[in-house]
Amino acid sequence: MSEEVKHKFNTKMVPFPSQAIVPERDLHKLPVLDVRNLGIDFGGLTAVDGFNITIGPTEISGLIGPNGAGKTTIFNLLTSVYQPTRGSILLNGIDTKGMTTHKVNKLGIARTFQNIRLFTDMTALDNVKVGMHNGIKCSFASSVLRLPSHFKAEKQANEKAMELLDFMGLTEVADQKAGSLPYGVQRRLEIVRALATSPSIILLDEPAAGMNPSETTELMHQIRRIRDTFHIAVFLIEHDMNLVMNVCEAIAVVNYGRIIAKGTPDDIRQNPAVIEAYLGREEGNP
Repeated sequence: MSEEVKHKFNTKMVPFPSQAIVPERDLHKLPVLDVRNLGIDFGGLTAVDGFNITIGPTEISGLIGPNGAGKTTIFNLLTSVYQPTRGSILLNGIDTKGMTTHKVNKLGIARTFQNIRLFTDMTALDNVKVGMHNGIKCSFASSVLRLPSHFKAEKQANEKAMELLDFMGLTEVADQKAGSLPYGVQRRLEIVRALATSPSIILLDEPAAGMNPSETTELMHQIRRIRDTFHIAVFLIEHDMNLVMNVCEAIAVVNYGRIIAKGTPDDIRQNPAVIEAYLGREEGNP
């Protein structure tokens, strides 16, 4: 990486007007995601309440907490799988209230899932091309009539899909069915498919789940490369604290649907409640 790029993507976090923190490089830019007082109730149960977060357009941010804390529910709210009971979600400055998942995806948010959701009987290449549907410029009539514009669009889609597969080191499996690929490779393929939608922020739900230590280390490098190459934000849920602490610039900790701590990795490491509840207590300490 060049010195210019290193300087551009420094990791100093500074106060944002909403009392959040963002990377210094993003301070005077519109946040890619600005969430205020978000909450959702299921019947008489409050699953998420008072959730606030601001993410800069090139920030890598993490969301941690125990199982059942509400992390995936928050991702479902951000992607309009669920509609919030209260609060607001601004994606690139636009309120997503009432929008469908498809509409917010077109606005610039993409995600992967805790349980991999690839089209297992389709090739890796075709899975990526499915993710490109928002950007393919080809009419229905052109496709049916097999006009030159159809073949041009198909060629462009193939080229872009192969470029994305190459970015994640997956060109050799392009023609293999997704369901036949090793688990770690499927995880990377799902990230590629999300990138194919040309997002401004990508949400990764436990991307290191099921990966061995070497695959997790490689994933850490790939997450940084995604941010640095595509100049987009990354927001991830992860239980692997080594990955979270080494790749995230800011971290939010949730429990019972509420944030109990927010800050830089150093802030989170030093927070007594987080140390005891999530990171473990050192032997000999009360």
